[in-house]
Amino acid sequence: MSSWHSGWMRDARTRRAVTVPAVATAAALLGSSLGLWVPIATAVDFATAPKKMPRLRLLSFALAWSTLESIGVGVTAALWATGYRDDQDAHYALQRWWAARLVDALHHTASVSFEIDGLERLAPGPIVMCARHASIADSLLPAWLLGQVGMRPRYVLKDDLQVDPCLDIVGNRLPNHFVDRDPDDSAAELAKLEDLADGMNAQDAAVIFPEGMVVTDTRRQRAIDAITRRYPERASRVRDLQTLGPIRPGGTAALLRGSPDADLVFVTHTGFEQLQRLADAPACVPLDQPIRVEITRVTRTEVPSGDAFVEWFDRQWSERDRQLIKLAAADHLA
Repeated sequence: MSSWHSGWMRDARTRRAVTVPAVATAAALLGSSLGLWVPIATAVDFATAPKKMPRLRLLSFALAWSTLESIGVGVTAALWATGYRDDQDAHYALQRWWAARLVDALHHTASVSFEIDGLERLAPGPIVMCARHASIADSLLPAWLLGQVGMRPRYVLKDDLQVDPCLDIVGNRLPNHFVDRDPDDSAAELAKLEDLADGMNAQDAAVIFPEGMVVTDTRRQRAIDAITRRYPERASRVRDLQTLGPIRPGGTAALLRGSPDADLVFVTHTGFEQLQRLADAPACVPLDQPIRVEITRVTRTEVPSGDAFVEWFDRQWSERDRQLIKLAAADHLA
């Protein structure tokens, strides 16, 4: 990240002065020009992809997203103005509403649906949730899942995501941590993750994407090659990964240190990898298969600590990878 971009991301006032008006303008333009873009997108889609209608779907989702963002920002402003800026219950309620409405928008515009195995395993907390990261869209998944069982996420997110106004404002009012991509002191970053998980109770979940990136085939292989060079003892445990990327164990270990009673929960899924990039979306929507979500809970007594944790984590992640390969194969045959 360039020094200019890094500085812009860290200056909340400057950042919001750009992102909030930009999103509000997008919502206003898309809403006011419905009579223009709907018939044009419909005509082009009928001529080129009549069964999928991708342009109409994507523009409709853009309208829904920008409108929900604008509403969310408006609610945060009202909470600030009425003295509820520090009311976590109000902000968690807004987060649950926002996540649920975005999932609704994905369903109606892109035919995104879910089949979830193990939702009941999320509660009670405290838990540390390790979620697969195959698309920017799946950043939404943990908040939506946890909201369905009345739990409150504490996210570990890359600071780039603060370009989303709702994630930025609500995310900085709730106990979350936006990770610096290039920290001057990685030990200090890990200490912040320990602090983030400290004090969690039965309603709380610390959420991390342990792969540390949106995983593509190229990025996965690059990460495997890097581990093979730097940590040869891990090579045999990560080289056969085909769906998931190798984990970066430090962040998860820090969260577990911060919450000594937390169980570990794995959330993996198939289907979102079709939407790795916005450029891929026109060819993929509407989705013809549901997003299949697998939730696995490991009690804390089964989770080793110290040096044994990395080997154990690698093996658990490899097992999740094998499960996803089988699931994807079954979907292909269906």
